[in-house]
Amino acid sequence: MTDFITFRTVNEMRTQVATWRNAGLTIGLVPTMGGLHSGHQKLVSRAAKKCDRVIATIFVNPTQFGAGEDLDSYPRTEIEDCKMIMDAGGNAAFIPSVSEMYPDGFATTVQVAGLTDMLCGATRPGHFDGVTQVVSKLLIQAGADMAFFGEKDWQQLAIIRRMVLDLDIPTKIVGVPTVRDEFGLALSSRNGYLDAAQIEIARQFNVILRKAAYDIAAGGFAADECAKAAQLILDAGFDRIDYVECRDAHSLELIERVDDEETRIFAAAYLGPARLIDNHSVS
Repeated sequence: MTDFITFRTVNEMRTQVATWRNAGLTIGLVPTMGGLHSGHQKLVSRAAKKCDRVIATIFVNPTQFGAGEDLDSYPRTEIEDCKMIMDAGGNAAFIPSVSEMYPDGFATTVQVAGLTDMLCGATRPGHFDGVTQVVSKLLIQAGADMAFFGEKDWQQLAIIRRMVLDLDIPTKIVGVPTVRDEFGLALSSRNGYLDAAQIEIARQFNVILRKAAYDIAAGGFAADECAKAAQLILDAGFDRIDYVECRDAHSLELIERVDDEETRIFAAAYLGPARLIDNHSVS
């Protein structure tokens, strides 16, 4: 394996990418905000299987955090993150400063209409505008052949695919299945905010959603089953519900009865200091 490289500037990364490309190598990109766990490692390892060289980015993007959210407390573990990237088969990390990404005078936004208005977008206004802003920059900066994103953030994945299609960005977007612990809890950097008792509560999230997905697939009305699931999540010990909804997997339009279209159940809920999200296929 080649020596692991850390880039701090766009020019450093582009220079190395040009060298790799001149050697006929393909490039994979794994955008992250750091605080890496085995879910991120799966993204890197999947990229390493598909591409000759893999760059993971570590950037806690301020433009996707709203007022009162956890920007200041979000995990920043650069040394540990780089080791995890390397152990998973990555070749480099791009770790820019805020000023490198958003220099003085920066004035451009990237907005995907429609897909950003519901689910997480309804209660986190501006969040996905920050996501599309930073991801578009990272894709253009790296010029990667493929970029890898986790399916836990399914809405984000749908939005990024739409953005890349609309803007003719020549990077293939690859979704990677959600990595879960042995009890089915979706891995997340924000799980680190929870104590042992809260982790036990959080592990009910996936169980309740899977049951609701099964009942909808069996013919239940989506709104009714989602309402039941929301109450069960509260009964399990969560503090409040953001949403539990059944939607088309691609258009994200609300679904009442399952037909031949791919459908998923989506949920977000608050537990202590953490906002947890998850989704499951309805089939």
